[in-house]
Amino acid sequence: MSESTVTIKGQTTLPKSVRQALGLGPGDRLRYVILDDGQVRLMRTRPVAQLAGMLRREGRRPVSLEEMEQAIAAGAQDR
Repeated sequence: MSESTVTIKGQTTLPKSVRQALGLGPGDRLRYVILDDGQVRLMRTRPVAQLAGMLRREGRRPVSLEEMEQAIAAGAQDR
């Protein structure tokens, strides 16, 4: 388990093991999620540009917006 100290300015240095676990480097951004039980979850954020192609699957062609809208409409009719 790693620990760090909070300075008078509210700053801290993330331990190396935490930076490595999150794949953090200089300039990366973090998100803090406060849970109901008082715990805090720390996550690395990603720029929207890095999301491009995230859902791509080998051997499958991209789906057009029109095809997506048709699928959504068909799904709504099934309910």
